[in-house]
This record gives sequence, structure tokens and C-alpha cells, in this order.
Amino acid sequence: MRLKRRDAEVYAKNAERILNFLCVSSVSLRLKHYQNSPLMNRTIATLSLFVTLSLTGQLSAQTIPKDELTFLTSEWKGERFPDGRPKIPDALLERARKIGIDDAWTVLKNEGYTNQFEGNWKLIKDDVPVIGRAVTAMFMPSRPDVEKNIKERGISKQGRKGNTNAWPIETLTKGDVYVADAFGKIGGGTLMGATLGNAIFSKTGNGVVFNGAARDLQELQNINGFNAFVRDFHPSFLEEMVLMGLNTPIRIGNAMVLPGDLVIAQREGVLFVPAHMAEQVISTCEFVTRKDQFGFEMVKSGRYTTGQIDSQWTDEIKSEFLKWLGQHPELGAMTRPELDKVMSKRTW
Repeated sequence: MRLKRRDAEVYAKNAERILNFLCVSSVSLRLKHYQNSPLMNRTIATLSLFVTLSLTGQLSAQTIPKDELTFLTSEWKGERFPDGRPKIPDALLERARKIGIDDAWTVLKNEGYTNQFEGNWKLIKDDVPVIGRAVTAMFMPSRPDVEKNIKERGISKQGRKGNTNAWPIETLTKGDVYVADAFGKIGGGTLMGATLGNAIFSKTGNGVVFNGAARDLQELQNINGFNAFVRDFHPSFLEEMVLMGLNTPIRIGNAMVLPGDLVIAQREGVLFVPAHMAEQVISTCEFVTRKDQFGFEMVKSGRYTTGQIDSQWTDEIKSEFLKWLGQHPELGAMTRPELDKVMSKRTW
């Protein structure tokens, strides 16, 4: 490895800082004198590269540094997992199970988030939605040298076990959704069979979203409460694929997905809600449900017309709505300021 003079000077400065930090600066190496020698070039390059990788976190397996993930999701102001992934509260996840994906998509679209939905899936069960926080994984077509290095590092230095498609499962917690981009591969792209499906469900109580395939459909159907949104099912085993990203931004079809996103997967498709938008999306969808029920009753009784219900409400209608809501405690409470706020942004 031969360095240009300018590169050698940069590396020399970095090496001097390293040596000072290690309290060996008293040893006179005369870096400038030796900076063009092959031995010194290799030494300086190795030391500098080690420090650079250590500081940026690139020595960890396929994950981005915590500060980078925090930067990418900086709009989120709530609690985070140790790796920096946004931790949407369990209470919000439970509320998200009761909203419709159409309403949620509309809220996101009106806020400028137009690349969060992906359709055309095959499901294990049509009536089991998958709701939770995204744990993301990115797979690529394998090549021998890269896969060998990744597996050796993961197994010998990081305590990983098995094939790389099992590694994301080790990070899962209750309420998570394993979301993987397997570049749409079907034959040889089966990221999960019955064994991994049971492992995933035992850790998360949830399902998966794979831009790829799964196998063992009959056995997966027997896992009560579990579901998978995949491109297809195939009897083959996983082959010629390697994990290249874990809890990194990924692409699922036409959607961008970040770790910690709220996943809403229903028969229509899968919606990925940015973590910081979860509260707004859920609250607005809850109101739409209440508004629709109120509107149906008012129109049916002849008190108001559809035109009045489907436009900006007058003070009279708002008062009637709050009175009606008080008679339906199962739908939750709402104050007049909260109603005014949600109606002020009405575009649905």
C-alpha cells in the first residue's frame, strides 16, 4: 500500500495523535523522515484506519452508528432503544390496531409523506393485521468474499449464530415488526420458514413484512396470531443472499422505511408511518371514525345534510358532536380545543 505525500502527511498527523494518546509520544519516530517508506506507510495507514473505523462505529455488524440513526430520525422526541431506534409507546401501538389504513395514508399524504405505502402482497391470513415498530434488514445477492467476511466477524467476534437471515431476529422485542428488503427474490429468497416464524412470534407477538419470500406456509398458518406479508411463498431454502444492513434505512417497493417506523399492515397493503408522525396519524384517524359515526346518525335522523357534515363544521355542529361524543364514552373523550385543532387541518 503506497500513499501519496499528502495522504501520508494526514495519516502521519493521525498516527501522532494516536501515539500521544497511548502515552508513547516520547518515542521519537521521525514520522516526516520515514513517511514515504513502505513500512511506515503501512503502519500509519493501519493506525489511522483503525481509529477512523472505531470512531464512526463501522466495526459493528451492518448497523449504522447510533448518532446517525438519531440524526435521521431527529423529529422523534420520545424514548429510544439503546441503538437509537425510536420507541413508540405500547399504548400508541394498541390504539393503532383500531384505525384504518386508508385514513392513515390520507393523513400522511396531506403532510407530504407520499412514499410510505406498498401494496401487492401475499398473506398467510387475511384477517390478522400486523401493527408494530419496524426493525429493518437489507439483504443483497451474495458474493463469496463478502459473505465469508461478514459471517466470520459475526460468529467469532459478535457471538452471532446461524445464517445472516437469523441475525435480525436476535434484536427483536415485543411489539416489533421484522421488515426486510430481499430485493423481491422468490426462489431461494425464503427469509423465513416454520422454525424462524415461531422464533419471531415468540419474541415479538407480531408478524413480518418481507420484500421476498417465505416457506412452510401450512406450518406458519398454525401459529395463532401470526401473519406475514410477503411477495410469494416458495418451497426452496434461502441461498445466495447475505445481510448487508441491520436497522438501517431500507426501501420496500415504493416506500422508504426507517427503523422505528410504525408499521400498519392490513389487507390493502402496508403503510410505514414515521415515528414522529404516529401520534398525529392515530389521533386524526380516531377522530375520523368518530366523525363518520356521528355523521351517519345525523344524516339518518335528518338533523344535518351530508354537505354540512362533509364540510367545515359550524359552532352548532361542533357543540352537537361533543354532546353526542359524551353519550358514547367507548369512543373516548375530546375537548373543544382538540376538536378545533383537528378541524382546522381538515383535508379528508
